[in-house]
Amino acid sequence: MDSELVLHSGGCHCKKARWRVYAPSSIVSWDCNCSDCSMRQNIHFIVPSERFELLGDSKEFLMTYTFGTHTAKHTFCKVCGITSFYIPRSNPDGIAVTLRCIDPGMLTHVEIKCFDGQNWEGSYKQTGIALCSKATDEDSK
Repeated sequence: MDSELVLHSGGCHCKKARWRVYAPSSIVSWDCNCSDCSMRQNIHFIVPSERFELLGDSKEFLMTYTFGTHTAKHTFCKVCGITSFYIPRSNPDGIAVTLRCIDPGMLTHVEIKCFDGQNWEGSYKQTGIALCSKATDEDSK
C-alpha cells in the first residue's frame, strides 16, 4: 500500500458534518460484522486521531451513541443520521472513517479486510488492527 499521505475530505449525507483526513490514496479498510457495523454495512479505515479534523461548525450537528463497553464512540449527524466517522473500540486513540463518506475521486485503491466483531477479542489479537491508529515514521516526513 502507498504510504504517502494525501488530504481527503468527506462528511455526512446532508453535509452538516464535514471533515478532512490525511491518509494514503491507497488504503486498507475493515468490514466488521459486529452488531452495529453489520446493521449499517459499515466499511471503514482507521487513522491516528491527529490526522483527522472536523471543519467549521460540524460539531454542533453531531451526536454520540455508545453501548457494551462504551469504548467506541459512534458519532452520527443528528440531521441526516449518517455515521461518517467514529472512535472505534479497537483503536480508541484513532478515528474510523466510513469509506463511503469520502468525497468521490479521492481514493486510488481500497483493500478490504474482515474484522470479526462478533468474536471481538480473537479478531483484535489476530488482525493487528490496533496498529492502524499509530503514527509511523513515514508520517513525520
